[in-house]
Amino acid sequence: MLIATKSSRINISEEKKTKAIAKIFAKNIKAGDVLFFKGELGVGKTTFIKYLINFLQEDKKYPITEIPSPTFNLVNEYQIGSLILKHYDLYRINNEKELNSIGIFEYNSEQITLIEWPDIIKQNKIKNIINLHFEYDEDYNNRFLNISSDNKIIFLDEL
Repeated sequence: MLIATKSSRINISEEKKTKAIAKIFAKNIKAGDVLFFKGELGVGKTTFIKYLINFLQEDKKYPITEIPSPTFNLVNEYQIGSLILKHYDLYRINNEKELNSIGIFEYNSEQITLIEWPDIIKQNKIKNIINLHFEYDEDYNNRFLNISSDNKIIFLDEL
């Protein structure tokens, strides 16, 4: 997904901006896509995912559900019509071997995969990756989002 934006660094300090970007993503991602969410604790990764999943639920006329972080159970799965979303949190994973037991490398063309803390994964093991890197500024007062991908396009200029 080639990302077309006015800037490679989007200011998401206001939560409504995070919500707006999640809505654009919900309209543009499709089964087979894998989103990597990178960034420090508390920077907005899970908030973005919550909005993304809720927008997909709303679009398919499904009830809006609570979207908790899968920090302790490692993966939460959501079924929205024929679409499956798997939300992984790899924060507590110690090595790549542990990933095999949670099915993260099982490609499914009928699902969207959302992965927080993906740094433990070797990049060549997963295709169709969209990288979302969340970061604070130096004094932790503002938050920013950098988006990159090799093979997709989303236009964010409408923000």
